[in-house]
Amino acid sequence: MSNLPTLVSLDVRQTEKDRLELESQMLKASLHQLGEKVGQLQARLIEMDGVSKRLAEVAGVNYTNPEVQETLNGSTVVSDDKPQAMVFDSAEELGRELDTMAQRLDRQRDGLAMLDMVMTRRAGLEASLPSLSPVDFPYMTSSYGWRRHPISGRNKMHEGLDFAAPHGAPIHAASGGMVVFAGYRTGYGKTVEIQHSHNLVTVYAHASSLQVKRGDLVEKGQLIANVGSTGQSTGPHLHFEVRVAGQPLDPSLFLPDPNEPEVRLADASDDLQADSAEVR
Repeated sequence: MSNLPTLVSLDVRQTEKDRLELESQMLKASLHQLGEKVGQLQARLIEMDGVSKRLAEVAGVNYTNPEVQETLNGSTVVSDDKPQAMVFDSAEELGRELDTMAQRLDRQRDGLAMLDMVMTRRAGLEASLPSLSPVDFPYMTSSYGWRRHPISGRNKMHEGLDFAAPHGAPIHAASGGMVVFAGYRTGYGKTVEIQHSHNLVTVYAHASSLQVKRGDLVEKGQLIANVGSTGQSTGPHLHFEVRVAGQPLDPSLFLPDPNEPEVRLADASDDLQADSAEVR
């Protein structure tokens, strides 16, 4: 009976050893499963890095953060092969890898946030430009620049474009914004002025009637007035100006080329009744 405690002790130690070995095997199996998941997540991260890089190239954005740039430069073409499982010998090693992936996700988030900001601002700028022809009649009777005034006969700077159009033809906002003036202005006759983003203003003069009032918010293409011949004018037409910080710019810099095909609000070229009207 004297050997009984020793045998019991050996059995306990063997049982404990078996338990620890079983737990070790279960832990290794869990680490292997987690390694597969981590491998899949890492493949997704690489794929997202590639998407971020391509978006940056399309947007023309250069990253200034060296870590973000390094991440993007390390992005390669995403493989269609099954992601490789990562092998971890300990939970501590797994934890370090997860921390690294979390940092990488943070860099991705920062990079995508910067891209979103840049592209949003760019879209806002483009949307604010007066790129829509204000009338459906492409015929210009007078361009931007110096010319002999049709009424005074003196050489004078013509600060906009004149579009010949029938009396009452619709005038549309070249871009969205807020109406800052709608009324009668000396020389211009019945006029609408719209304030856009970036200190840009468009002017629509010699209208026969106004469809908006000061303080109205208008959308690009919205009806704002009708063609007329009020003010100093020799016939029905639209005088259109673009000003930035009060300085006139050639509106043709913003408007589409009339020689190129484009979708117009209405094709009324056959109905053009106006003579070659000119104005200030």
